[in-house]
Amino acid sequence: MRSLLIKSVCFSTKSYLHRCINTQHPRVRFAPSPTGYLHLGGLRTALYNYLFAKSKGGSFILRIEDTDQSRKVDGSVEALVKDLEWAGIQCDEGPTAKGNYGPYVQSERLNIYQEHIQKLLDNGSAYKCFCTERRLNILRRDAVRSQRTPKYDNRCRSLTQEEINKKMDAGVPSCIRFKLTSDCQYFEDMIFGGIAYDVSLNEGDPVLMKSDGYPTYHFANVVDDHLMDITHVLRGVEWQISTTKHLLIYRAFGWSPPQFGHMPLIVNADGTKLSKRQSDVKVEDYKRNGIYPLALVNYITLSGGGFDHVPGAGVRLKSMEDLAEEFQIDKISSHPSRLNPDLLEECNRLEIKRQLKDDQLSKTLVTTLQELITKTYPQHNLNLTEEHVTTILNWSATRISRIEELASKKFGFLWILPTNKAEVDRQLLEKLLKNLEGLEKFDQGTLKENLRTFSTNNNVKFPALMKMLRSVISGLDEGPGVAEMMDLLGKNQTLARIKAAVRY
Repeated sequence: MRSLLIKSVCFSTKSYLHRCINTQHPRVRFAPSPTGYLHLGGLRTALYNYLFAKSKGGSFILRIEDTDQSRKVDGSVEALVKDLEWAGIQCDEGPTAKGNYGPYVQSERLNIYQEHIQKLLDNGSAYKCFCTERRLNILRRDAVRSQRTPKYDNRCRSLTQEEINKKMDAGVPSCIRFKLTSDCQYFEDMIFGGIAYDVSLNEGDPVLMKSDGYPTYHFANVVDDHLMDITHVLRGVEWQISTTKHLLIYRAFGWSPPQFGHMPLIVNADGTKLSKRQSDVKVEDYKRNGIYPLALVNYITLSGGGFDHVPGAGVRLKSMEDLAEEFQIDKISSHPSRLNPDLLEECNRLEIKRQLKDDQLSKTLVTTLQELITKTYPQHNLNLTEEHVTTILNWSATRISRIEELASKKFGFLWILPTNKAEVDRQLLEKLLKNLEGLEKFDQGTLKENLRTFSTNNNVKFPALMKMLRSVISGLDEGPGVAEMMDLLGKNQTLARIKAAVRY
């Protein structure tokens, strides 16, 4: 036991020295599989790697891990890169960027894996396994029936060279397995602290190279991280239990490992696990539903930590530059990250406000809203002047969290004549028309005071007058104040709607 502890300490010390050398300019990677869409957890992993690299003047690498060809989805790499760029995450190296450590797609690195698997075969750390899938299934069933942990029994580890040659000459398919040692590996997780685990207690010798010539995740991951000079690995906590296995592979090569940090699960507000079957798990869902990239990025950081939290300070929308500058990996919580949908809405609201303060971005918002309203109300004569749309956007900035809300029925009065034809007092409206036509100022304060005076002079209750006017102007039973709506619509639109009601 003492010798095992000494081995672990020596290995850990060597790793520590390697990390000290590289911490000034870290190299991190995001290594997804091209199996479909980019989901929120994947975006969180990419984002935190990116922020960590930028906070220390390092490099962010995108690597595509496509060794499981059966799960590969056509077009997913392009979609993934597009989603990352949409979120503001730019790769320093990767399939679509230059770099000195490529190729950055694992299926293009097969000759590299073949070269390195031979090194492990030569030094006795790996061996050929000829067990059939049928035999492995029988082992699994027997273990389950006996209430034992299913694992490979390492049968082929004891084959003689003569037996191996005989099977190879006969063309028996084989994979290559790694010889696990009964060794409690220790590492310092950057997020969870000290982790120690003897992987051989619960696993048999793992496959490194499959019979089809493709490496498994565990092997390709280690080889690529070493050859690409990755200094820090930030990934999901689901890989934490595999890290000790990876450390053994590093040791078999005589390589110093990177430093590891494992991010906790992202869960719903009630603590339940996120499911890919749920809506709003894909980044594409957020894009389609009117969420802005900076809002989504801030939402992720608010849920997962990594920053100093000032109690009572409220939500502050931070730019990518701010996030990178303020990021602190030791501030990431080891507890599951609970998503609070209200925070997402607040972040999106703040992003709309930010864009409205920027001349170029505000023009884009105006154009977007004009197109949205035109599409929503194609058969109407719409008031979509830049001035009116800008007024509406500025007015709604504290009321909405998504631009699409302005095309809803609730805000339909802003664009089209109301369809609600409730009974009205025509004579009273005619008097009000003359009164309003004579107003020089048509702002909310002036209108409110004028309407109250009008109700008194004409012996009509103010609430009754407001109810009738609301119906005439908007067709709604509730909503913004009547004077506020009149101010928003402007004098011409307001008078036109009252005239329409009088004619009706």
